[in-house]
Amino acid sequence: VYLSGPITGISDGNQPAFQEAAFKILVDGNIPVNPHDVGYLLPPGSSWLDYMRVDIKALVDCDEIYMLRGWWRSRGARLEWVIAKGLGMKVRYEH
Repeated sequence: VYLSGPITGISDGNQPAFQEAAFKILVDGNIPVNPHDVGYLLPPGSSWLDYMRVDIKALVDCDEIYMLRGWWRSRGARLEWVIAKGLGMKVRYEH
């Protein structure tokens, strides 16, 4: 399950919210794919586009997407949502 939500412009890249969501996905018996973990090989100073390239590659290998609170305020999360919907993936929303 790919985790999608706001990162840019949020303190610590919103990592606590992503970690909490990852735990929920694990408890449900699924494997979370956290965008904070898929871009670890990118060098410091990489661009938003660099991160989106690796994130989208990870997304399309998943069966579902989990949208964190505030996802609609994130350009990247909105793009990931459109891709997931277009591919017919199951979309879940954090309440």
